[in-house]
Amino acid sequence: MRVWETMEDFDQFIVNGGTVEPGDDMPSAYRQEVFRFIEMHANSELFGGLCERYWVSRAPGVHRKLAFLAKTQDEIGHAHLLYMVAADLAVKSRAQMIDDLMAGRSKFHNVFHYKTHTWADQIVIAYLVDAAALTTQQAVLKQCSYGPYRRILRRIVSEEGFHMRHGEEMLLTLADGTVTQQNMFQAALDRWWEPVMHFFGPPTKDGDLLIRWRVKSDTNEALRDRFVQKFVPMLQEYGFVVPDPALHRNASTGKWVIGDIDWAALRATQSNVGPDSAARIELSKQSWDNTAWVREALHVP
Repeated sequence: MRVWETMEDFDQFIVNGGTVEPGDDMPSAYRQEVFRFIEMHANSELFGGLCERYWVSRAPGVHRKLAFLAKTQDEIGHAHLLYMVAADLAVKSRAQMIDDLMAGRSKFHNVFHYKTHTWADQIVIAYLVDAAALTTQQAVLKQCSYGPYRRILRRIVSEEGFHMRHGEEMLLTLADGTVTQQNMFQAALDRWWEPVMHFFGPPTKDGDLLIRWRVKSDTNEALRDRFVQKFVPMLQEYGFVVPDPALHRNASTGKWVIGDIDWAALRATQSNVGPDSAARIELSKQSWDNTAWVREALHVP
């Protein structure tokens, strides 16, 4: 077990590229920040799995149903691994984390506070939301100072890459399809572009502890810009219009520049009062309650 006498010693250890392990006598502020970050990731993976499960029976054709069944298994598996990593920090038990989630006391990513209206909404999620998640997770994986999280992300990132490609393949099917299919995806893109921009979070504040302690390696703005530079031209190449009237290319740099972002909707989801927050939380509670017999049979708390 490593012990740091002062916060300055700990900060220098992090700056020098050190890796913190669960048994180390880490500062309580670091423990709390890392736990909060991983708990939200775990909650989001669980909600993502429940969203995918909803579409298993509604996906067109056996091939799509099998793909969504596999993706559901992946997302729930990610949540399971992340809850274990979070529990090792000894801030909350796994049971406490689940209880807080079902009671609406903890957070999950903003994109899971919205309703999926059509099959095309799910394709936007499978492509753009998974791509946004992959962008943020790759940035964490690059130099995360908390060892267990960095190691488990290697597996999660590899599987999220397959999920994004699955979404891209479905998008291309609609892009090459009928006018009705193309219009359906454009309508879904119109609904989801703002939530995807919100996914990366508001502008990073000076002194952000997650940056300071190398839990994150990039600011929210840098991650959002990286996503925009890659996916705006791809969407346009596929024949779709990015729903941002202020979107333009900087004449001198050639980079895409998005318009100002209204953060009101993000703040609502952060308080669990988004457009579909109550229904999502109730769905998760029903799923948890309906599977209580499995946990009882296996003596799982």
